Amino acid sequence: MPDQPHVRLVGVTKRLGTHLAVDGISLDVAEGTFMTLLGPSGCGKTTTLRMIAGFYSPDRGEIRIRDRVINDIPPHRRNTAMVFQEYALFPHMTVAENVGYGLRMRRVPRPEARRRVALVIELVGLSGQERKFPHQLSGGQQQRVALARALIVEPEVLLLDEPLSNLDAKLRVRVRTEIRQLQQRLGKTTLYVTHDQEEALAISDQIGVMHNGRILQVGTPAEIYFYPANRFVADFVGLANFIEGEVVDAHHINVNGLVVTVAGPVGDRGRVTLVVRPEMVRLLPAGAAEQPALRGRIANTAFLGSLTRYWVTANESEWIVDVPAPGHETLHGDVALLLPSDRIHVLTE
Repeated sequence: MPDQPHVRLVGVTKRLGTHLAVDGISLDVAEGTFMTLLGPSGCGKTTTLRMIAGFYSPDRGEIRIRDRVINDIPPHRRNTAMVFQEYALFPHMTVAENVGYGLRMRRVPRPEARRRVALVIELVGLSGQERKFPHQLSGGQQQRVALARALIVEPEVLLLDEPLSNLDAKLRVRVRTEIRQLQQRLGKTTLYVTHDQEEALAISDQIGVMHNGRILQVGTPAEIYFYPANRFVADFVGLANFIEGEVVDAHHINVNGLVVTVAGPVGDRGRVTLVVRPEMVRLLPAGAAEQPALRGRIANTAFLGSLTRYWVTANESEWIVDVPAPGHETLHGDVALLLPSDRIHVLTE
């Protein structure tokens, strides 16, 4: 079966005490895919990852790797490897000893183990650090040791549970890029857990957005960002303006007296919510718009370097508008807002 997923979850449910942590989720992950489970704290993403790893057993449902149900298979026989948020390095072991620990537990002969340790240490860019102890390494280097320790056992599926949360902001960006490049080079099926929306958008092939133990939407980063399935997804992934309107016809919506054109058909008449990302709105001085526009007034401004963010009161709503590469000019007072029809997403839920 060429289309058979590498990892499949079918109706998986898990309670932790009285808390319903995972509520009947189903998910397919194709071979070689970088799949991110994204959601707020307590949404069930880490519990899901731990069930795939074998540290928790599902109460209901099936977990498969290829055509094999692994519900009752112990972690060390699943051919998965997990990188934890805390890294869990052994402080009394050197880098080489930490990386080779899994091979020792599998009784791999020493010459073969030394060869594989050297290869994977070079792979993660830690050559020359073999004899150091964890306390002598930076946070980014410790994270690479944890990743090398997972990769050395040559798992079918790599599982990463918020592996960058202990790093500072700039280092997170660098290390996440390194992880993505390494995953692409190895073609390793990877499930990655994070609550960081930017991180998920930057490194994923597919994203599964979770909330209250359920997966609300699975899609590419662009699909999740531009075509969210519901208001929670739109609000959680990036900034968004939510504007209520009344359907006029298949391509027009009345927003407090201004008729807005949308690209896709919106179906029957009724109330809908428009989702407009801040960077998609064009902001002009009042009177400069040559087509129907929202008239508004700037209430607040923030210069963020690569963009200027405006809060604009317009048509009985507050809008967030991002102007990229703003230079030294800042708008003030009355303005006009142009809404691009191909970048307005309509929620009917």
